[in-house]
Amino acid sequence: MTDHTLSNHQLTDPALMDAMAPPTDLAGLHQLLEARAEQEGLLDVAYRTVDSPVGTLLLAATTTGLVRVAFEREGFDAVLESLATTLGPRVLHAPRRLDPAAKQLDDYLAGARTTFDLPLDRALSHGFRGQVHHYLPQIAYGHTASYLEVAAGVGNPGAVRAVGSACATNPLPIVVPCHRVLRSDGSLGGYLGGAAAKTVLLVLEHAA
Repeated sequence: MTDHTLSNHQLTDPALMDAMAPPTDLAGLHQLLEARAEQEGLLDVAYRTVDSPVGTLLLAATTTGLVRVAFEREGFDAVLESLATTLGPRVLHAPRRLDPAAKQLDDYLAGARTTFDLPLDRALSHGFRGQVHHYLPQIAYGHTASYLEVAAGVGNPGAVRAVGSACATNPLPIVVPCHRVLRSDGSLGGYLGGAAAKTVLLVLEHAA
């Protein structure tokens, strides 16, 4: 995966020049750069990856909160490029900002947590899709709803296809539980992380 650190022209910013001083090892330099970027408010998006039962996940956050959870099948480089275009170009691998999200995801996937208590940045949710994304957490852990029921829940029972599109473009899967939305016949329907990942999450919740 490409290292989406601050670009070369951004590294010439006087506020970051000191980060080019010792330590000279790459890991130490990156940690110093990360700390300085956070301290000076020069970081638009921090990201990290985590291993999980549904594959490697990319987590990204702004200063407002968690803004993106991405599955590996989406292409992490493409996701990071999109975040840089949409939210700001200063995107840095800065794991510490994502520690609380990583911990809560780990607890959830281990069956030790049923809800998330994280600040969320909803900047990537707009219009009707945003309404759906805000509604989804009302579907309780271990329960499911149909696309039709979600459409009715947001006050537009004729918008079943639009609900499906909203779920397919949910920027915060797992945390915002679009995996709990099924077709009216009980079949899975689509899922950004793939059918296997959706099945894992549903089995996890029903087994808890």
